[in-house]
Amino acid sequence: MSDTLRQELLDIFVGRATRRYGLSAVNQLQHALQAAALAEADDAPPATVLASLLHDVGHMIHGLGEDPAARGLDDQHEELGATWLAERFDAGVSEPVRMHVAAKRYLCAVEPDYFGKLSPDSVRSLGLQGGPMSADEVEDFRRNPLYAEAVRLRRYDEAAKDPRTNTPDFDHFLRHVATCRRV
Repeated sequence: MSDTLRQELLDIFVGRATRRYGLSAVNQLQHALQAAALAEADDAPPATVLASLLHDVGHMIHGLGEDPAARGLDDQHEELGATWLAERFDAGVSEPVRMHVAAKRYLCAVEPDYFGKLSPDSVRSLGLQGGPMSADEVEDFRRNPLYAEAVRLRRYDEAAKDPRTNTPDFDHFLRHVATCRRV
């Protein structure tokens, strides 16, 4: 991994990710580390581990201030983050990130109990993001070859909000960068 990319990631995630993660009792860095640790514990492929670590980068690089959802704005962090990641990593990292909000909408449509598992922040943002998918949207979502990885990422995302969880540090997960770099 280039020192430039490592520094860029550290500047974002260690430098800017210390704000609280919405209404959760964790900050954005803790959330990212927990999501990646859950992926790793689940034997997810390296690209999914990295996508889990970096899935909310869009929250940290937009210019909308803190908690735009509380102001009724969808920051479209998944698109912003995926575009940023696609310049640096292959589609195995960027596309599950692009799709992780759609995966929440998908799970709310296909699993009757999923909505009840959402955090208050996720419920609030779901309305801004279009609500549960329609049957046609579910079909379209399932046509994407990376939809299953996006759903995995979404499950890690929702579970990564425990202030008592200990995780490896950020550098631990960066060992996956070399195999997932864009060529």
